[in-house]
Amino acid sequence: MKKVPNQALVIFGASGDLTYRKLIPAVFDLYMNGSLPEGYAVLGVSRSPFTDHKYRKKLKEGIRKFAHYKEAGSSDIDQFLSRVFYLSIDTGKGEEYAHVKEKLNGLNKQFNLRQNYIFYLSTPPALYTSIPKYLYGQGLTLQQKGFRRIIIEKPFGHDLSSAIDLNRQLLEFFEEEQIYRIDHYLGKETVQNLMVTRFANGIYEPLWNRNYIQHVEITAAESIGVEDRGGYYDDAGALRDMVQNHLLQVLSLVAMEPPSKITSEDIRYEKMKVFRSLRPLSKADLKKNVIRGQYTDATVRGKHYKGYREEPNVDPQSRTETYAAMKVFIDNWRWQGVPFYIRTGKRLPTQVSEVVIHFRPSPQKLFKWADATEQPDNRLILRIQPDEGILLKTGMKVPGSGYEVKSVNMDFHYSELNDHYIPSAYERLIIDSMAGDNMLYMQGEAAEETWRFVQPILDYWENDKEAPLHGYPSGSWGPDVADDLIEGKENTWRYPCKNLAEDGIYCEL
Repeated sequence: MKKVPNQALVIFGASGDLTYRKLIPAVFDLYMNGSLPEGYAVLGVSRSPFTDHKYRKKLKEGIRKFAHYKEAGSSDIDQFLSRVFYLSIDTGKGEEYAHVKEKLNGLNKQFNLRQNYIFYLSTPPALYTSIPKYLYGQGLTLQQKGFRRIIIEKPFGHDLSSAIDLNRQLLEFFEEEQIYRIDHYLGKETVQNLMVTRFANGIYEPLWNRNYIQHVEITAAESIGVEDRGGYYDDAGALRDMVQNHLLQVLSLVAMEPPSKITSEDIRYEKMKVFRSLRPLSKADLKKNVIRGQYTDATVRGKHYKGYREEPNVDPQSRTETYAAMKVFIDNWRWQGVPFYIRTGKRLPTQVSEVVIHFRPSPQKLFKWADATEQPDNRLILRIQPDEGILLKTGMKVPGSGYEVKSVNMDFHYSELNDHYIPSAYERLIIDSMAGDNMLYMQGEAAEETWRFVQPILDYWENDKEAPLHGYPSGSWGPDVADDLIEGKENTWRYPCKNLAEDGIYCEL
């Protein structure tokens, strides 16, 4: 267990949904596991007019709904919440931050916090630069007696120029080692297990290269639409929302070289080398190897779903992508010539995030496969969500005469580890920040590199009126043209389940 010193967690945007559903339930689970230090306090800061009592009452509801230990006794929840406080200020006014300093001084004396403070920005991105400035104005960013850290939620900018500007402004008030850019994907157990699968097993590392791997798929599919996020999503889109951060981070863990040591510095260094090795997309690549889609209305299992343009707060003429797929290459010794296929989308048939390693097939096809639709290659599937686990597909002889082959699974699920507690992504990331471990957090330079890679795609979609936007029925696996990305006659995307749409058409919008 990580050693965690006494400290305060200060959450800006404390009245918001993220705090209610994710952050406080995660901190409560840490409390129930005995992971919090003896001296701790949580201070929620927001504009909403809560008292400590009313705020704790609201958070208790969130714990009952979303915490792992939701069935805990009221006494345990109340004991935890007795260290949770609330401060109502106008976060847009610098002079109001004197109240934050005053409150922290009082909590520091009451709970022996040793002047160790973490500031978590669960706020709109517009406040990512002003809150650090106002904290700096009160001397709350200076590490003279205790540590000071700041956690920032995505998005880290809206494009390359804004990401560079955001990093520049943050560095005016915090050192890079004080800045924790959170990506909850990196807190998922299976994402972390990517490194263990690769580097702890001697059977995989000799095969983990261009000589034995044919191609790699990285998928993040969602069955839901934009729900009540239409206003935000129509300005962001799938590329900004998922690819620039989550999926490129996963790609870096799949493709990185072995670090010399398991330290944040060494792992970040190897991931950075991957980002710098991404082959820039040419004009031809943008037209041929990048697919943009948007879901249309359809009936799925007897239920009718709206198209994206019919969703609340979405422009009726919107050309924002709800689906993005692309073929990318990593120009280095290990991966030269190996295509990496990335896709993400909303209103797909199911929710699933996974990495699929396709090993090269045998050089000679000696045997007949019982199912002609099966791919004759070996596949290693790392399921990130849901039902986290690892699946290896191999060929086995069908019993009886002859030598027919069928695909069988060697399957492991994390849910089978009944004797092990599996922390949530936010639980893991919060305790890491408390312990000063930034291994699973994104560095500023890496954020800029990923933006540098996707910026040509954004520019192409925005400036080229001929750039296609493909419609796909809700409940399907995205635009049918995405199948053309995969190289090889026998190769297709892996489809964990079938299309569910009962009507609708594939079209260009």
